[in-house]
Amino acid sequence: MEKNAEEKIKEIIDDMRPYLNADGGDIEFIKFENGTAFVRLSGACAHCGLQDSTLQDSILRSLQEEVPEIKEIINVEI
Repeated sequence: MEKNAEEKIKEIIDDMRPYLNADGGDIEFIKFENGTAFVRLSGACAHCGLQDSTLQDSILRSLQEEVPEIKEIINVEI
């Protein structure tokens, strides 16, 4: 059975989580709507100066490889 976009996103984020945890951060999937993935960065990642780079260059690119319908990623701040 093929996974839907949301399931794929959650799986990819779970695979990336250990790398963020290693730097004292974390990522939580919130929702996928109209081509946008909503996530919440926490821990060290929440206030990191490289947050935008991490989101756009690493996480978004990795997600788009498996889920081409993703057009953007937004960090939902606490």
